Amino acid sequence: MIPSRVTLVEVGPRDGLQNEKEPVGTDDKVELVHRLQAAGLREIEVTSFRQSQVGAADGRQRRR
Repeated sequence: MIPSRVTLVEVGPRDGLQNEKEPVGTDDKVELVHRLQAAGLREIEVTSFRQSQVGAADGRQRRR
């Protein structure tokens, strides 16, 4: 049976950028999230809670 409703959760900003050769800056990550929002995505995971993760707090302060 096919459900009448599904929820898509985009995790690219959180997990999808780790394979990039160079680190992705906070400004670029914020822009990616804004573009995903503009595309209509409602559930976007932007960070995980790891002590060693740099930029997570900065990114959370920039959300719209």
